[in-house]
Amino acid sequence: MNFILPAVLTLGIIALIAAVILYVCSKRFAVQEDPRIAQIAEILPQANCGGCGFPGCSGMADALVKGADAGSIEGLNCPVGGAELMTKVADLLGMAIANSAPKVAVVKCNGCFANRPRTCEYDGLRTCTAMNATGAGETACGYGCLGCGDCVKACAFDAIHINPETGLPEVDEEKCTSCGACAKACPRHIIEIRLKGKVIKDTARRVYVSCVNKDKGPAANKACKVSCIACGKCQKVCKFDAITIENNVAYIDYNKCKACGMCVRECPKHAIHATWELPALKPKAEATKVAEVTPKVTENTTAATADNNGATNNKEA
Repeated sequence: MNFILPAVLTLGIIALIAAVILYVCSKRFAVQEDPRIAQIAEILPQANCGGCGFPGCSGMADALVKGADAGSIEGLNCPVGGAELMTKVADLLGMAIANSAPKVAVVKCNGCFANRPRTCEYDGLRTCTAMNATGAGETACGYGCLGCGDCVKACAFDAIHINPETGLPEVDEEKCTSCGACAKACPRHIIEIRLKGKVIKDTARRVYVSCVNKDKGPAANKACKVSCIACGKCQKVCKFDAITIENNVAYIDYNKCKACGMCVRECPKHAIHATWELPALKPKAEATKVAEVTPKVTENTTAATADNNGATNNKEA
């Protein structure tokens, strides 16, 4: 009993001294956080999706405050909150921001069951990452969608799902926040974040190459019926220099594309996709026939007019 009391007192004194030291250190080396960071963090959606380029919303808030102190927050954008949220942040920081065009995730593969038949059966862990590590997957195309749904699991907004009839992921534009989580999860990089495009009649007009196959034409054509064969016809018909061909596959620059639809019509493999229905073109034979008939009608009309004038003059005489 005589040994317990001194031990307790000794431990108590040590604890008290340690507490005092910690208190002094916390005050001495305290890091003052800008109160605006907490205010901005409350405005941000706290989705922590990483779409802004930072690990989470707290990192984004810190970057916004630092950017404001430096005089500009250009390039900092929360895809989940959109323009409305960024306007609130800018008002809080006393900054002006430029309205950024809305974007959406786009699946650049049209290798459905009908276009890209299965050549083997994969027996293993049903994830795109695991299947991609084993080789080409269940088809002859080593670049297209694997259909295991890694993108679906990565989406925090329930905006992308696998269509059981096609085996391909489909994006719900109303739910998509363009955070890019699905694009990062795809091991074959077939998902791209692109501009939504100009909305006409409730449809955002976008044009993109729905293929990423880098094999040469014959091999790509054998693997998928609608693969890009890098024939270059789309590039030749584009008047806006928006299409380039690299590594045997065409790519459309959404910043240059005017959504005229000419490349969609020209592609012999139907590898270029438009989000709206293009109007039907008149057959060339019909247009030529109309051009041939028009001069004859004009000539007959002129002759008839001359005969009528002559008859009138004879009658008067």
